[in-house]
Amino acid sequence: ITYSGVAGLLYPLLGACLWASVVGYKPVVIVHGLFDSSGDFIHLQHFINESHPGTNVTVIDLFDGSSSLQPMWKQVEGFKTAIYPIIQNAEDGVHFICYSQGGLVCRGILSTLSDHNVQSFISLSSPQAGQYGDTDYLRYLFPQFVKSNLFHICYTSVGQRISICNYWNDPHHRDLYVNSSDYLALLNSEKHNPNSTEWKKNFLKIKTLVLIGGPDDGVISPWQSSQFGFYDDNETVVEMQHQDLYLRDVFGLKTLAARGDLIICSVPGVEHVHWHSNDTVFHMCMEKWLV
Repeated sequence: ITYSGVAGLLYPLLGACLWASVVGYKPVVIVHGLFDSSGDFIHLQHFINESHPGTNVTVIDLFDGSSSLQPMWKQVEGFKTAIYPIIQNAEDGVHFICYSQGGLVCRGILSTLSDHNVQSFISLSSPQAGQYGDTDYLRYLFPQFVKSNLFHICYTSVGQRISICNYWNDPHHRDLYVNSSDYLALLNSEKHNPNSTEWKKNFLKIKTLVLIGGPDDGVISPWQSSQFGFYDDNETVVEMQHQDLYLRDVFGLKTLAARGDLIICSVPGVEHVHWHSNDTVFHMCMEKWLV
């Protein structure tokens, strides 16, 4: 190979590296969902590296498979410990992409970590307002139960040791949910939370919240929970803007909306397991928030 040949190979590569350093793409942290593992996000990593060359992408390899059933606060602490060095080493901040149950883990991190520097928090089909539905996951985990009677397990001290029960939100048993849920009801300040003011301040350090979901998800129930909508006691979906947690701005949704930093991205035709491997979803809902 001649000198000019080597130069021809190296200069474009060098140019790409210089471009990445000049543009300064922020590191991206990916947090997986129920029964997932870090290997499930190869497509998403590829999309990011293709659109934003040189981006440092980390899929946190913790609580994989059945370990994802461990209590949510335990997962928050574990993921927080793994993510904190990445945050500390990124002076311009990082971006979060948090999928399914992982979106709720990330809310726990963002609420309780006072010195985070997360810029975009991308919640990818996550049951942010809770879960209430007869899904394959439910039948697998609790074969003797359906959605209408799962509260008998979930709203007990034993049930609250299972992640899905930490955000199981039965609209027909609101009092039991509020009294028993030691995760979602606390995050949403639906039960008394002495740290609610501090948690709100921490959460509002994010620059942008992107809520991604769609009507053909098939797992998140109702699918609007991915955008903070949820059932009333007649199982009619009440959209986020009419939810008490939005109207009272309990942890900052209304503030984010007023700032212009609350992005709703709905995509039809995407099943739950395909959100992180669908290039249309990436280009429509994620790409522009990862710079």
